[in-house]
Amino acid sequence: MNRSVPALAVLCLTALTACGGGGEPENSTGEPRPTATRSEQAAPAERLAGLMVTPAEVKGYAVKPYDDQFALATSSSEMTADKPACTPLALALNQLPLGEPQADLTRSLDSESQGAPDTYVTLTTYAQGEAQAVLADVKKAVAACGDGFTAKGSNGSTVYESVEAEDVAPAGEETVGFSATTSFQGVSHTLHTQVVRAGDVVGVYFAADGMAMVTGRPSDAKLPPAVVKTQSAKLG
Repeated sequence: MNRSVPALAVLCLTALTACGGGGEPENSTGEPRPTATRSEQAAPAERLAGLMVTPAEVKGYAVKPYDDQFALATSSSEMTADKPACTPLALALNQLPLGEPQADLTRSLDSESQGAPDTYVTLTTYAQGEAQAVLADVKKAVAACGDGFTAKGSNGSTVYESVEAEDVAPAGEETVGFSATTSFQGVSHTLHTQVVRAGDVVGVYFAADGMAMVTGRPSDAKLPPAVVKTQSAKLG
């Protein structure tokens, strides 16, 4: 197929409780995913679990394991872009780790407010110096991919029609924000992402409105400032 249904739309169509509330997926353990063996990466994985925001820290949100059942790809190795320079953005927009992390962890933050956008946080930890390279690649990709690109995964592809750098609040040691537009059934949707580096840890915050995709409403899903501020503060 030339273009997949956005994962959020599929998830909402098949299980409406997955957007704006509902239980945890039965097949999700919620454990950080180590890149190498579990014993080798226990420390990085445990560190990420401690750095992830908790429900007590982000009032009004349920923090749940990420369900990748309908994801465009389930690993970074399965994801490519028709413009290679845009691959970091394809990964960030699809909750996949950038570069070669020691471990990664993704959470879905479901707001108690009706109609609130879907928010995802992905944390990754790297060997010394590699996190800086990851941020540099993202910044280059934002500058190079303004005319859009196509992300291709093992479960299909998604066309991002445009990418635009955005001003974001200072966070960590360095940060970059961008928006991307995509269309579903002829309706335009704007997605927002912020990438933050603190030492050798990178956080990727992503917001989209899956229910708007399902119901055919245009959307411009902004990242919740309280979540961004709290998560960035935990990173340091």
